[in-house]
Amino acid sequence: MKQSLFTNIEAAKNFIKDQFGDGESFDVGIKDMHIWSMPTLLIYMNGLIDSSMLTQLLTLTQPTANQLRRKHELNEFEAMNTCFPYHSVTIYDSKDAWVSAILSGQLGIVTSQGFVFTVDVRSYPGRQPEEPDNEKVIRGARDGFTENILQNTALIRRRIRDVSLRFELTKISTRGQTDIAIGYIKGLASKEHINFLRKRLKEIQHDGMTMTDKSLEEWLFKQKFHPVPFVRYTERADTCAAHLLEGHIAIIVDTSPSVILVPTTIFHHLQHAEEYRQAPLIGTFVRLSRMAGFWMSLTFLPFWYLLVKEKEHLPDFLSFIGPKEMAEVPLFLQLVFADLGLEFLRLAAIHTPTPLSTAMGLVAAIIIGQIAIDVGLFIPEVVLYTAIAAIFTFAIPSYELSVATKIFRNMLLVITAIFGGVGYFVGLLLLFMYFSSLKPMGVPYLWPLVPFFPKAFSRILVRFPISSGALRPFIVQSPNRKRS
Repeated sequence: MKQSLFTNIEAAKNFIKDQFGDGESFDVGIKDMHIWSMPTLLIYMNGLIDSSMLTQLLTLTQPTANQLRRKHELNEFEAMNTCFPYHSVTIYDSKDAWVSAILSGQLGIVTSQGFVFTVDVRSYPGRQPEEPDNEKVIRGARDGFTENILQNTALIRRRIRDVSLRFELTKISTRGQTDIAIGYIKGLASKEHINFLRKRLKEIQHDGMTMTDKSLEEWLFKQKFHPVPFVRYTERADTCAAHLLEGHIAIIVDTSPSVILVPTTIFHHLQHAEEYRQAPLIGTFVRLSRMAGFWMSLTFLPFWYLLVKEKEHLPDFLSFIGPKEMAEVPLFLQLVFADLGLEFLRLAAIHTPTPLSTAMGLVAAIIIGQIAIDVGLFIPEVVLYTAIAAIFTFAIPSYELSVATKIFRNMLLVITAIFGGVGYFVGLLLLFMYFSSLKPMGVPYLWPLVPFFPKAFSRILVRFPISSGALRPFIVQSPNRKRS
């Protein structure tokens, strides 16, 4: 039998009032109750518990439990531990751990002898699983992750009914006490990668993680000012389950509808669930189109500007490229202003209420764009090619990578404007070297292109049939690479 933490209920009540304040927080419930014939103290957080379930438990008649307790002369500890009519009852030997459980929404119980328990009757406010806006598919599941960590793990469990699936729960931050679960399949995920994450989580010393998964990414991978994402975010349970079966590791953060997947490369950010909801040939076409969109988003606008500035290098059959008339504003500034205008349009669309967003888009895209051409601020070709570059950017499924691509595109445009053709190709080389130098979690960011793995790279380009017997990716360092 464990030791009691308090001498009596009054001592426990004084401790709770010292921790939470005496009447300073309206949502902290402290109530004297009787469970059977035992006087007890209940502590709970209003809004985080299921009131109906709690009422049902407290009003439930239990002649069997009372008879059993009298027959065997059970003390308070044994009675609560064996006879309380609920499956999730936990005894604590640490006051800090008990208070932390209460703050997470569990019901705290103190008996007259000072034993402390929690009963898990949590009911977090939140929404039901629904299709994520950022990862829509034409065919496929319509349930996505929510802000509830318990719901998220359940959505994964529903898809992977394997006893080897593990969810290691831990808390980080000193004040926020955020729940984080490391999900992996034992025997498939790399122990080295799991230990790396455990070590980094223990090293985090911060007061809160209110920005949840993004804050965690910066702490885990020391991202600093790197614009590219080092992890993949997903709001789809099927995408997460597929990565777990490949040997990846999922990091689930409470209050976040996104799950972090590691380790990843740049090519993971160019994949989408839709590729696996279509026939292999169609999935391959969609994948190659998306990769081409990424490349064109990065290079299209600077390359068009290069051709316009150095028309003497154009062959005759490409002589139509370039503006037929020039405006008062230099072409480089036109491209910069047009690209910035599209970025402001995107920001405005995010912050505009949904009923007004369509009207705002029509005004900005049609009226302002046409007037800018009429007054001579822009030439038509600038508006056209800037819009085409924006469409290529929207084809990138990862929002984080699409924003990084915009930054790199503008940097490449500036270098091209200053140094011409030499600057353009040197800029591409520097970008390639930058991507090649990145190794989050020791994994090359351009794998399997750098270092080059021909078979693995062919599977990056082509969506092979599921029955083709693919191996788990080399970068996950799985002890068992065979999938079938």
